[in-house]
Amino acid sequence: MFSLSSKLEDAEGGKRKLEGDEAKRTYSEFSGSVLFGDFNDRADFNPPQSNAPDWMASIDDSKMISHITIPGSHDTMALYGGPAAICQAWTLKDQLMAGIRYLDIRTKACFGGLFCVHGPMYQKATFADVINIVQDFLKDHKRETVLLRVKPENLLFKGRVKEKVQRVIQGYDNIIVTSNIPTMGEARGKIVFVQKGQFDLGIPIHSTDKAGDYKVVDIGNKKDKILIHLKEAMNQCGRDKVILSYSSGTGVGTLKGMLLSPKCVAREVNPWLCNYLKKNILREESCFGVIAMDFPGFDLIQTVIKLNR
Repeated sequence: MFSLSSKLEDAEGGKRKLEGDEAKRTYSEFSGSVLFGDFNDRADFNPPQSNAPDWMASIDDSKMISHITIPGSHDTMALYGGPAAICQAWTLKDQLMAGIRYLDIRTKACFGGLFCVHGPMYQKATFADVINIVQDFLKDHKRETVLLRVKPENLLFKGRVKEKVQRVIQGYDNIIVTSNIPTMGEARGKIVFVQKGQFDLGIPIHSTDKAGDYKVVDIGNKKDKILIHLKEAMNQCGRDKVILSYSSGTGVGTLKGMLLSPKCVAREVNPWLCNYLKKNILREESCFGVIAMDFPGFDLIQTVIKLNR
């Protein structure tokens, strides 16, 4: 049987002290949780020394936002509600510090406010909280930009969400809600809204996912769909819209995949996705647009970022 102490012995039989990132990787390997891997389901935030919260600083000012590969989180605020509802482990602040630059915010207008939800589950935050957290991040990281998509979850009167969003962001001079695709230089230090569906504030986005693609009854089939979506994204990237692909999915609500929660899907998909993307890093031109993920770990996020080299 392997033990943590035996892992710390070197090839010559002598013990050596592991420090920093290496020690954390070793511990996580035996504790059953991956701290720096491609999948993360731990709430605590312990970034490796290679973490890059200012990774956009190296992107040329003239590059269009639509021609950048951007790590994103699917259902960014979904931290509560049980296995069927939870899609992320880190808070919004920690996601931003880990390099996430596309936020998928589900909101419901009710009781005079605008609340973050996942389906019927309240996520213990308001839309104003989201804006405040992102603004605080951008104050300290002025060369970054954050793309923000708002999805209204009201069954009726979805227009109320847009009205309340406009009230929340009124007075800010670093929020882009126009439809023109900005360059990186124009977007630095700013929130860029993304329009999709009935929410028409911001720059246009094209999703490679088709209706029902988020439903997972077989992991192999899900991987095949992701490949199709990423190939489409590569062909479309750099045009007049931001391209969005999802690696997330769930079997909840299906008969055959009812046990495949978002976390179960991410645990299988994320390592495979990370390996696939690593094969594209050395390509001269690999643009995938936004890749929205559930439970991404540091290694997966950094792999997406490295595609911009």
